[in-house]
Amino acid sequence: MPFGAQVCPDGSVRFRLWAPKAWQVDLCLENSFTKRTPLTPVNDGWFELITRQAQPGSHYRFSIDGGIEVPDPVSRFQPLDVHGPSEVIDPHGFDWRDDGWRGRPWEQAVIYELHVGAFSQAGTFQAVEQKLDYLCDLGVTAIELMPVADFPGRRNWGYDGVLFFAPDSTYGRPEDLKRLVQAAHARNLMVLLDVVYNHFGPDGNYLRLYSPQFFTDRHHTPWGDAINFDQRVVRDFFIHNALFWFEEYHLDGLRLDAVHAIVDESKPGILTELAQAVRQKLGDDRFAHLILENGDNAARYLRRDQNNHAELYDAQWNDDIHHALHVLLTSESDGYYRDYASHPLEQLCRCLTEGFAFQGDYSEFHHAKRGEQSSALPPSAFVSFLQNHDQVGNRAFGERILQLARPQEVKAAMEILLLAPAPPLLFMGEEFGASTPFFFFSDFTGDLAAAVTKGRRNEFAHFAKFSAPDTRDQIPDPNAEDTYLSSKLDWHSLTREDHALWLQFYRELLSIRQQQIVPHLKAVHSTRVDLCAGGMRGLSITWVLTDGTELTLVANLGEEWLGDVTSRTGQHVYFSSPEASRAIEQNRLPPWSVAWSIKSKTS
Repeated sequence: MPFGAQVCPDGSVRFRLWAPKAWQVDLCLENSFTKRTPLTPVNDGWFELITRQAQPGSHYRFSIDGGIEVPDPVSRFQPLDVHGPSEVIDPHGFDWRDDGWRGRPWEQAVIYELHVGAFSQAGTFQAVEQKLDYLCDLGVTAIELMPVADFPGRRNWGYDGVLFFAPDSTYGRPEDLKRLVQAAHARNLMVLLDVVYNHFGPDGNYLRLYSPQFFTDRHHTPWGDAINFDQRVVRDFFIHNALFWFEEYHLDGLRLDAVHAIVDESKPGILTELAQAVRQKLGDDRFAHLILENGDNAARYLRRDQNNHAELYDAQWNDDIHHALHVLLTSESDGYYRDYASHPLEQLCRCLTEGFAFQGDYSEFHHAKRGEQSSALPPSAFVSFLQNHDQVGNRAFGERILQLARPQEVKAAMEILLLAPAPPLLFMGEEFGASTPFFFFSDFTGDLAAAVTKGRRNEFAHFAKFSAPDTRDQIPDPNAEDTYLSSKLDWHSLTREDHALWLQFYRELLSIRQQQIVPHLKAVHSTRVDLCAGGMRGLSITWVLTDGTELTLVANLGEEWLGDVTSRTGQHVYFSSPEASRAIEQNRLPPWSVAWSIKSKTS
């Protein structure tokens, strides 16, 4: 990288900082006493120093114009949090033993999203590693870590990170994360990471002091200063960050958070250039997956080449399918759910067959048209879920779906999502029916903490049930430690029968997916909808795969019995909801039940 502290082959360390506003930059090495050594100005705002006074493990800061001392913005580790010194890390110091690992093709993806801190009582990378065998037995093929970039304090969702190259010390050291990745690969598990490229967090970001060109006042984000992607050095910073996670940590994929908040007027845009850099650098040597969260439903980033390979991004989180299912299960219509309140079943059908529900359609919530046509894209371009950190944690009281819908309804929804062609995502704990909430939490102090708490509660002012200020005051304080501790998974609940039965349910479905569905998922040739009856809540969809296999879903997501079932499922039913098996023989499907059939070309 052109940035930061780099250990050279001869044992010296090269320090580089882009500080175009500064006239002087000193390296402050912290040993028994602090040593200050000036960096040499080179060109275009760069300062550089190569010295033998530092080595791996050395702690350092940069002094700007003889005054404030700041951490390295490309620090690989912050042992004392975001305001403390950076530590020199030798990326070649870890003994990798996964040379044979090349990843897994995207169509095999079953993703398990987790927050490192809330996943266990210990809240560390090592504690996640100890659960890898459990995750393998569950049937997932990829774990997705919520952002781990260094954030202020001891707890945070991760979207307030300020040092994007440094895994947060609360979770462990860099080598602990590398050991987790290596252990996952030994078990044939991919590791994905959530990264935030649309803003820096509000506490611990010093870039404006010496490189204000990182930001622009021409655009704004809901969370902080907009990043100036018109600046070449800034673009390189984020492209190198993406490559850093693939190369130094051997990660298998990145999920880019809320890219609709990135405003970039350059050609090509940063999203295109970043994806091209990853594809070009890693080439055909290994699978490198790129996933978007994009509220704009911009299908152009998901296009495939003639061999059905992703040209830029493999997939996007499909909020549309979540929202349609959530409305079907709960009848909620506040906030963005209003866009799905009138025709949720039809929108679910469109998601299952075409990807997005909104493909240029008018959104009442956004007061504008939203999305681009996605019908030509394969199902693999859309990640489906019923729960994730946003859809649970951005509720006022962090309720999971089982607190909002009946078990039979949730099971029917998951019998669709886990067996449909699109890659499914689970949110930690859902597989055993976790009853613990997942709150929004942080660890800010002073005026910032008060502002975050007030802002969090006021977010819900437009919801009818939270219109009164005293009601909003009941929403948990994000900065209270109890809010975070209450969000930790209760693994002891697995000793209870109801939770054990949920786990068995998910394991069985994911086993069926791997055995019956994944072998046929190279591509989907076409789809057809035979039934999508809003009043009766019945649907029937057939996917015709490139090998000629026909995969058919028949579902009843309503309270009335559904007839004329066997004409759609035929004689090749390989899965049905337990209460539906006998009814199918009578050509009917009971309320909230599902049947799947598969017919090979030779059948």
